[in-house]
Amino acid sequence: MSTIGGRRLRVLHLDHTDAAGGAELALVRMLQARPDWAAVLQTPPLDPGPGVWDAVPPRVPRRTAGIRQPAGASSGGALAAAGFGARLAVQALAVRTSAAFRSADLVDANTARSAAYGALAARLTRGPFVVHLRDLVEPEALGAAGHALMTRIVLPRADGVIANSRATLETARLFLRSDAVAEVVPSASGLTVGAALLVRSDAPLRAVGMVARIDPWKGQAELLEAFARAFAGRDIRLQLAGGAPFGHEPYLAALRRRADELGVGGQVDLLGHVDDVPRLLDGWDVAVQYSTRAEPLGQNVLQYLAAGRVVVAADEGGPTEWVTDGVNGLRVPPRDVDALAGALRRLDQDATLRARLSGAAAATPGLLDDLAVARAHLEVYERVLAARR
Repeated sequence: MSTIGGRRLRVLHLDHTDAAGGAELALVRMLQARPDWAAVLQTPPLDPGPGVWDAVPPRVPRRTAGIRQPAGASSGGALAAAGFGARLAVQALAVRTSAAFRSADLVDANTARSAAYGALAARLTRGPFVVHLRDLVEPEALGAAGHALMTRIVLPRADGVIANSRATLETARLFLRSDAVAEVVPSASGLTVGAALLVRSDAPLRAVGMVARIDPWKGQAELLEAFARAFAGRDIRLQLAGGAPFGHEPYLAALRRRADELGVGGQVDLLGHVDDVPRLLDGWDVAVQYSTRAEPLGQNVLQYLAAGRVVVAADEGGPTEWVTDGVNGLRVPPRDVDALAGALRRLDQDATLRARLSGAAAATPGLLDDLAVARAHLEVYERVLAARR
């Protein structure tokens, strides 16, 4: 246990939303793992009703400060950008003057938006400030305004960064101070390491799936097209698990329509958000990550590997750090539906390959359960604190 002056280290975790995004789910899982620090979660005021933070243990105090931070507020022209900047400034002041901020030994921003107002709040203090990097530091991933904030304000102020992959960290290095602590730690993904239910070589392929929030860049449409080309009319199901936050309900409806147009509507299950991911994965043979731009990590890839699924991943970004083609999965050229369909057909036709890839996936080195992820975070926090003394 890390202590300061005989008491537990106090870490203030900042987040800007209660949508069930990958960053939020990762923080919930880490806090559920009983980390060795005294955690406080602070968000802007949130909409009433159920939200992702309801799963945070009662021992973690939840605080609110400032004003709501709507999704997509940095886009929409000059007027919208001005409003976005004003909201960030108000939020930064609210965080800076909050009791949770003043009493924290270290502030950890969980998302790019919270990092922006967190960096502004920390700008005139000496308090240690750590930033989670869960997206590539590129305009395509962060938006023009988000990229400018990250590279000009957030990263120059950061005393430490925790990146979810080497690919993510490399996009940030140019903007970090030379004395900043920089470490790669995979996001807490709810993994149970060493308990995989492996795919058998004596069973036919019955189910293909993807775990990802419903969002056009996550690749559900491309997987749907590839599945239809490979398996239309077969006794094989496609299951897409993930909610549709951030206004993507129309995309979800479009996926339903397209499945019917392709003649596979009766073979496709749109499951919505699924809490028990390991149990879901046990029913799949093949699990797919096929984002249409480079994925910084893909928590789904870690979940697939730990569950011993046959993994098919786009050959770019963070997933390539975990999936070795032909060893513990298949890597497919990105944005190539024909190539993806070909990989699915290959796996359908070769049960021995499926079984071999499944066993190797479960044995992938470096997979961490949530407690191990929390311990890795604590090591970063302690290095940051030591550097500031």
